[in-house]
Amino acid sequence: MSHDDLLSLGAWVLSRRLARRELSAETLVRACLARIAEREPELQAFVVVDAEGALAQARALDAGALRGLLHGLPLGVKDLFDTAELPTAYGSPIYAGHRPAADAAAVALCREAGAVVLGKTVTTEFATFHPGPTRNPHHPEHTPGGSSSGSAAAVAAAMVPLALGTQTAASVIRPAAFCGVVGYKPSFGRVSRAGVKSLSETLDTVGGFGHGVRDAALLGAVLTGDLRLLQWQDAAAPRIGLCPTPEWPQADADTQATWAQAVAALAPLAAEWVDAALPAGFATLVPLHKAIMAHEAARALAHERLRHREQLSPALRSLLDDGLAVSGQVQAANQAAAAPLRQQMDALFARHDVLLAPSTLGTAPAGLQATGDPLFCRAWTLLGLPCVHLPFSRGANGLPVGLQLVGRHGDDHRLLAWAEWAMQRLVR
Repeated sequence: MSHDDLLSLGAWVLSRRLARRELSAETLVRACLARIAEREPELQAFVVVDAEGALAQARALDAGALRGLLHGLPLGVKDLFDTAELPTAYGSPIYAGHRPAADAAAVALCREAGAVVLGKTVTTEFATFHPGPTRNPHHPEHTPGGSSSGSAAAVAAAMVPLALGTQTAASVIRPAAFCGVVGYKPSFGRVSRAGVKSLSETLDTVGGFGHGVRDAALLGAVLTGDLRLLQWQDAAAPRIGLCPTPEWPQADADTQATWAQAVAALAPLAAEWVDAALPAGFATLVPLHKAIMAHEAARALAHERLRHREQLSPALRSLLDDGLAVSGQVQAANQAAAAPLRQQMDALFARHDVLLAPSTLGTAPAGLQATGDPLFCRAWTLLGLPCVHLPFSRGANGLPVGLQLVGRHGDDHRLLAWAEWAMQRLVR
C-alpha cells in the first residue's frame, strides 16, 4: 500500500490494523514523516517535528504489547499543551525554548493509550486571535482558522491522523470547518485541562481533530475515559432541532447552500425535523461570551500582561485591556445571566436529541492576517455543550464548508453516534 493510500484510511481503520499487527507503528510514522516532508514547507503546521523521537516510540510499541486505543497512532499536539520532551511556547515569543517539567494530562493520557507524539502544532498567540504562520491545506493563501490552526491543517493534509486542540470561542470547530475535517469539542469539564495554558477558566475546553467522526470519537474516548463514545454503530435516527441561531443573517451564500444540502439529505430520514424554540435570552449569549472571555483572559495572562506587554501582539493587548475594563462585579453578573440559559437549553434537549447549527460564516477567508469570525460558536462554548463539526460540502470557491451538531451537556456519546449517522447520509 502506498503512503497516500495508507494515510487516507483515518485513525479508526488504522487503529484496527495496528491492533491486529497488520501494520507496524514504524511504517505509519514513516508515512506521516514523508507527508510532512512533502507539505510542511508550504503549510507550516508544526512548530517542531520530533522525527527521531517518534520513530523510537514506534519501534518500542512494535516490540511490545498493545498499549491501548491509540496504539501506534501518530498524534499532533497543539503548542498550548505542556510536553516534557518537546518545547512548549504557547504561540508566543515570551516562551521561546520553554521546556515544561511534565506532560499536560491530555498528552499523558494519549501516550498511555499508545499514541506516538509526532510533534507540536502551531497555535495562535495564547490561543487568541493573532495568527501563526500556518496556511490552509486546500488553498495556501487562505487562513486555516484558529486557534488550533496547526492541528486542523495537519490532520487535513494527512500529516497525522489525530491532533489535540482547544476551544475557548471557536478554536476547534472553526479550523475544522475551514480545513475540512471533523472537530470534536467535548462537554465543558469532561477532559482535564491540567498542563494546558489557561486563557479562560470557565470556557477553555480540550478537544481534537480526525478525518471522520469515528476517528474523533476514538481520541475522545481516551481523553474522557468514556468508552461509550465508541458505541456509534447503528444509531437510531435522531430528533433534530434546526438552530440557525439569531446570527443566521450573517451567514454567507456558501453556508446557506450547505444548510439547504443538509435539509435535503437529512430531513426525510430524521425521526423528527423541526425548528428549535430557543430560550428568549439566547441572543445575549454572544456578547456575554465576549465579556466573560476578555475578563478571564486579562487575569489568566496577568504575568504576561505585566511583565512582557511589549512582546504581546496589539490584538492581544487590546483584548486584555477590554478584559480589565470588565469589573469583577460585572463578571459575576454576566455569569449569573448565563446560568439560567444553560438550564433552559438542557430542557430543550427533552424535545430534541441534537441541534443542527452553522459552524462558520462561510469558507475560510482569504489572507493570513486573521483566523475568521468565531460568531457561530461563541454561544455553544459559553453554554458548555458538546459540538461536532461535520465536513461534507464545498463552497463556490472549492474550499470546505459544513455544519455542526450540538448535544446536551454530558451526552457526548450520543452526540457522536448521531454525528456518524448524519455523516453517513450527508456524504454519499
